[in-house]
Amino acid sequence: MPDTGDSIGRLADEVLRFVRLGARAKSMLNTADLGAEFSALMLLFPLRHHGPLRVTDLADLKGADPSTISRQAAQLVKAGLARREADPADGRASRLAVTESGMAACTRLHEARQVMLCRALNDWPAERVHAFTDLFQEFNSSVEALMRNDPAVPAREKA
Repeated sequence: MPDTGDSIGRLADEVLRFVRLGARAKSMLNTADLGAEFSALMLLFPLRHHGPLRVTDLADLKGADPSTISRQAAQLVKAGLARREADPADGRASRLAVTESGMAACTRLHEARQVMLCRALNDWPAERVHAFTDLFQEFNSSVEALMRNDPAVPAREKA
């Protein structure tokens, strides 16, 4: 059992600080010319990784409301970053797939994120970056496990 005193309070403060910084860091990625909101652009990564998906499957994967994902998907299609294609399992349904322009946007966003993190961690020794990465991954996995097993967490947020 972790120390439930000052360390957990400090961690809670730092997690909130990280979330605030993350929201501000989005503007550093310079996504305005891609033609879609940042949240819509973030759908490109699971589509690239998993292949074409129905909007409902993408919503489950992202732990989001299907209507929100549908609106974001429309932005991607309008910007030419994704296309709708017939679902081979059910021709009445469609799937969202990343276009060549969408793949280029993924690459650009990934590289911009890497540059930003490299700049932020420039003065850190490599072993501290590795240790932090391992601990952060373990932390995220613990939070995901808690959410999967907590009946108070809505099903769409457990993904």
